[in-house]
Amino acid sequence: MALSLNDKKALVAEVSEVAASAQSAVAAEYRGLSVSEMTELRAQARSSGVYLKVVKNTLAKRAIAGTEFECLGEELKGPLMLAFSQEDPGAAARVVKEFAKEHDKLVAVSVAIGGSLFPATDLNRLASLPTLDQARAMLLGTLQAPLSQLVRTLAEPHAMLARALGAHSRDAG
Repeated sequence: MALSLNDKKALVAEVSEVAASAQSAVAAEYRGLSVSEMTELRAQARSSGVYLKVVKNTLAKRAIAGTEFECLGEELKGPLMLAFSQEDPGAAARVVKEFAKEHDKLVAVSVAIGGSLFPATDLNRLASLPTLDQARAMLLGTLQAPLSQLVRTLAEPHAMLARALGAHSRDAG
């Protein structure tokens, strides 16, 4: 079904708004996926906080113009869908990577993050980024390790004294 001019403008505005606040984007070719497979992919994307949209390339180029994903413009050829990570930079890459494991018809074309364009081969690198919770846990562990070591170091002289007195009392008794 053809979109009216107002529908096209609304679609461009919607995608542009999402692109303006997104962390990263993945362009992937979906040719050959069934409707049920696309529905499954959309459900996985929604649950991961990923905005997934199939948009005509000319409309997509207009939507990403002026955003940090403008670098994707030259890559938009053929039937593509755009996946934007809203909160977690690696979320879109993880969704595409995991879905592509079981559905070889889904092929990543390019990846964009921070205004830089990367080839599809870098999808795994982006997908392996830690989630926000994992990054927080890693930071907390890094901050906690020196404090734990300090506490053990401060407690050790008292523990050594207690062990020495205990050994001396056993020998004397």
